[in-house]
Amino acid sequence: MKKRVLIVEDDALIANLEKDYLLANDYDVDIAEDGNIGVQKFMECNYDLIILDVMLPGRDGFEICRIVRSERDTPIIMITARKEDIDKIRGLGLGADDYMVKPFSPSEMVARVKAHISIHERLKSSQVAREDDLSEICIRDIRIVPGSRRVFVGDKEIKLVNKEYELLLFFAENPDIVLSKDTIYNHVWGMEAMAETSTVTVHIKRLREKIESNPAVPEYIETVWGAGYRMKADI
Repeated sequence: MKKRVLIVEDDALIANLEKDYLLANDYDVDIAEDGNIGVQKFMECNYDLIILDVMLPGRDGFEICRIVRSERDTPIIMITARKEDIDKIRGLGLGADDYMVKPFSPSEMVARVKAHISIHERLKSSQVAREDDLSEICIRDIRIVPGSRRVFVGDKEIKLVNKEYELLLFFAENPDIVLSKDTIYNHVWGMEAMAETSTVTVHIKRLREKIESNPAVPEYIETVWGAGYRMKADI
């Protein structure tokens, strides 16, 4: 069965170029030319991935990202014309899985679409396999329940978006091991050839804001300068 992609983009030339490349790679593709139509199409159909421009008439990409994340875990690739990190940080913080800066290679776009859909399917299969697994992973006050993808810090449940959860789980499954940015990116994002390791930094910052009592002085995920990051099993 063909995978279905929604492109939310108000520039018809860009949208149709993306569509042509995806059609050539055997995807079904819908286009929404503004934010309101994008939300309507998302609510009406089950898409395997959304390519979402930031600047849109009607609703902007950030608002659409927030709506999508409140409803489903559909992979989202955000598109921005700005090279500054502000759009990336905001988009990833709202739950986007990846971002690309215009202009970009359509072939790279297709590769990222393939990778994110593949990763999403792998994670869904893994979750199904764990549904009857009542085991938990505990790192001091952090408790992870893989079967339900729930995370607790002390008695408080915290909400993590897709990549934040996978990042925390990877750290918790490898306590006290220094993990390089490349290792983390390849495991959680699975795109070695297109490594954007700054994405790891942004997600770790967001994750610390949710699990650390003082994100500026982290007690769980520490930075090992020049090497990567480590989940501290003991204080």
